[in-house]
Amino acid sequence: MQKRHNIAILVEWSRTYGRGVLNGLADYAQAHGQWQVFFSERSLNDDAPAWFDKWRGDGIIACAENPGLIEQIKRKQLPTVEVFSYDRVGGFAKVATDEPLVGRLAADHLLELGLRNFAFCGFHGVSVSEARGRYFAEYLAGLGHDVSIYRQSHGVNPSLFDSEEYSVLCEESVSSWIRGLPKPVGLFASNDFRAYQILMACAKRGISIPEEVALIGANNEEVICKLCRPPLTTIELDPYTIGYEAARLLDQWMHTGLAPSEVKFIAPKGLVVRQSTDTIQIADSEVAVAVRFIREHACDGIKVSDVMRQVSVSRTTLERRFSKAMGRAPKAEIDRIRLNRVKQLLTVTDYPLAKIAELCGFRYLERMCHLFRKKFGLTPGQYRKAK
Repeated sequence: MQKRHNIAILVEWSRTYGRGVLNGLADYAQAHGQWQVFFSERSLNDDAPAWFDKWRGDGIIACAENPGLIEQIKRKQLPTVEVFSYDRVGGFAKVATDEPLVGRLAADHLLELGLRNFAFCGFHGVSVSEARGRYFAEYLAGLGHDVSIYRQSHGVNPSLFDSEEYSVLCEESVSSWIRGLPKPVGLFASNDFRAYQILMACAKRGISIPEEVALIGANNEEVICKLCRPPLTTIELDPYTIGYEAARLLDQWMHTGLAPSEVKFIAPKGLVVRQSTDTIQIADSEVAVAVRFIREHACDGIKVSDVMRQVSVSRTTLERRFSKAMGRAPKAEIDRIRLNRVKQLLTVTDYPLAKIAELCGFRYLERMCHLFRKKFGLTPGQYRKAK
């Protein structure tokens, strides 16, 4: 009869990454493991729970960034798989995100936008952040591009939690650094919280996103990404597979007595593109003004005549130059922005179609439905059901 193992799960619940890891662990345990699982609700940087010192078990899976927690785990001298940091810590087995691929995804997206200035902003001393910045810069350096990296440290080997808390006090420092970057610039932030801080700093200083700063985060914390204005482009990781593989490695270790010798790296799922990188290089200053106005006000019901009041050229001249730079007319750009907003509202709300038409700047529901079907091949109702 297979032995039942007692497993401690020390993984935070407060973020998308931790919840994804827990789901992967749970599915493996249900399908394969004769496990009795011990866990408590956790946040980043927590010490071990009160029951841990007296707990007697067979293996541990942990997000072990807190030095105190690492020492508590090491004292147990049990098979342990770590699933948070990028560097191997504590002699534990390791399953981690493929950070070189994360850096490459961010760089390739910014390059596709035609950008030639690049920057990275993370948390100095935090292993995952340092890895993302390093691989992002190395990949771009191999293509002949320099990367400006923001650095501000508040101690030796700070935790991610501490760094995020401290960074709130350093907004002016980040703002000054961003103001000094050559524009337009593609800026990769080490995670979505850092990207949110950057976006807020830019909004307070009148730095336009995405026209001046095309911004990418990482982790796809959906609530943060959607609360950003504009919504945040990000890299979606694969924490479910990390959790599943961590459970598999631990199970193997407990059965064979052989500790895994290699770190297992899991590829991110890919890029989730939102409006924070919805830009292209526009050399024509009048067209750039028109594009910015359209993207900020398309859903307010504006017309091309409203756009004309923002520029100092004739309508014929603007339409010719706009079409040359963008590949479409000003009216088509207004409709494109509106229809993308329609798609978003169909996905995340249960608003009736008339309400969506109103929120997206369409005077007539019929007009919205006609344009939507022409562009996407489905009626708005069919699109909503498909989602």
